[in-house]
Parts: sequence; structure tokens; C-alpha cells
Amino acid sequence: MIRCARFVIVPLLFLAIVSPVTWAQVYPSRPIRLLVGFTSGSGADATARAVGQKLSEHLGQPVIIENRVGASGSIATEKVAASPADGYTLLVMTGADTAQPALRSKLPYDLQRDFAPVSMLATGPLLLVVHAALPAQNVSELIGLARTRAGKLNCGSAGVGTATHFAGALFNLMAKVNTAHVPFKGGAESAVATAAGQIEMSFPGIPAALPLMESGKIRALAVTSAKRASLLPSVPTLDESGLRGYELVSWYGVSAPAGVPKDIISGLNSVIGKVVNAVAMKDWLIKQGFEPQTNTPEQFIAFISRDIAQNAELVKAIGVKAE
Repeated sequence: MIRCARFVIVPLLFLAIVSPVTWAQVYPSRPIRLLVGFTSGSGADATARAVGQKLSEHLGQPVIIENRVGASGSIATEKVAASPADGYTLLVMTGADTAQPALRSKLPYDLQRDFAPVSMLATGPLLLVVHAALPAQNVSELIGLARTRAGKLNCGSAGVGTATHFAGALFNLMAKVNTAHVPFKGGAESAVATAAGQIEMSFPGIPAALPLMESGKIRALAVTSAKRASLLPSVPTLDESGLRGYELVSWYGVSAPAGVPKDIISGLNSVIGKVVNAVAMKDWLIKQGFEPQTNTPEQFIAFISRDIAQNAELVKAIGVKAE
């Protein structure tokens, strides 16, 4: 009996030791493409490039960031859904992806059927910013102005169904105002348009807004998260500013096409966890206004399912339609 036990246990231990080595030798053997559905300078793009560089170092192969901009990220999402299930084409998935099923009845892919989620990367608050010359120093004054100029204040976003769009729509709903939605190709573009005075307000991510805030071209009135951003502790939350219960954040994660072998998904998940939770990367993400957050593939699947359901409820409540 003892000999039999040894015979069984030793091979299992051997497999446990060599499996990661075998995975590393087999995959990846060529460059990996990481598709982003938003423009350079957006939160999704900045996160992808920072994480992608470190992934390259860990995997021993280049991770090439490819921006496929348009349709609130859906162009990139569709491209990855139709890609070979070999682990060499990945997607930076965002909250915009989980909004699309509620906005569009004829998507060319099914988010829950056609993808193999790998891991989340980070979450982050958005900023309510206004043009520097707008006579509103705080949220209360902005709401008052929006009520006197009903339908005349333009609010920019990164596109229909994005977190930046929903942030503005939820603001309208809770503040009982009517600002006009103006979609751009990305959050950075909406922030630049706000700085240029083309629109009065927008809800960009912190990375896109910071340079314009520092130059004095836009003014941050509030953050959209439940707690203040550690990077901008002087900027109040919308909840603190009178819109009780307001909370909406962006998030980023990595997904692969459905059918990618589980050992590749597991291996990528492990490497992403090491990259994102390294001290230097965590510090970088926090300085960009993000909160590092990784999880298991199973946890990410559950998160995506919940987000799809919650976005469907929000879309119904605020009456948003694809434009």
C-alpha cells in the first residue's frame, strides 16, 4: 500500500511542478495583441499600455496595444469575439461593454457566450468637470445653472453607453435637470472639448482630466465614486455634494475569446495578478486615479453578469437609447 501511494503521489507532484514551466514554454510563442476600444489618452488606453508593458516582461513576448475606436468600444469587442481562440488576441473590457446588451438588441456577439474573462485590472471614479469660465463653482451652482438653462448645457461623453455617458444621464436623473448629451470618440476628447469651451461639462476619467485641470482650463466639481479619490482628496463626491446615493465608476479588465484553453486563461490570470499587484504598478494606478483590483476568472464572470443586469436596470430607469 505504501509503494502504491508513493507511485501515485510522486507523479502528481511532478506534474504540479512542471505544468507552469510547460505553459510558459508553449505560450506565448509570438506577440500578443491587446485591443482597446477607446482612444489614446483614455483611462482604458493608459491602463492597457502600463499593464501591457509589464506583461511583456513577464511573458517574454511583446504585448501590442491596438486601438480599435468606435461604437462605445464595440468595434474592438466584436473583433476579439471573432478572433481565434488561441490567446494571442485579448480585449481590455470595460463597463461600456456590459451596457451594450441593454442598448442594442442586435449585437454581433454575446458578451457572456463569446468571451472567456481573465481578470479585472482596476476601477476608477470619473470627474464632473466644467469649462473654467462656466459660472458654477460647485455642484449646487451647476444644478441651479442647468435648471435656468434647461437643455442648453452640453455634457460630453466617450460615447453612447459608456460609463461617462451613464454618469451624465444619472446626474440628470438625480439632479432633475436636462443637459444635452454630446458623444465623442473618447473621454479624453470630451475633456478637451470642455477645456476648449465647445461643451460646458463632461465626466472624463482622472487621467484625461488631470493635465487640463493643472493648466486651469477645466474645473473639477466632484467625483462619481462613493469615496473621495485618494489622488484628489479636496474634490468632494457627488453624494457629499447633495446627490445622495450617487455612485458610478469605470472599470477595466482583460478578456479572451471563448474557447481559449483553460491553462492559458489560468496562466494569464496569474501573471496579471503579479503585474497589477506589484508595488510599482499599484502606485502608478493610484496616481492615475484608479484602484488596483484583480480577481479570478470565475469572479470576473460573476462580476460581468451582475454589471449587465445593473446596467439594464439603469438604462430602463433613465430611458437611454442608442443614438
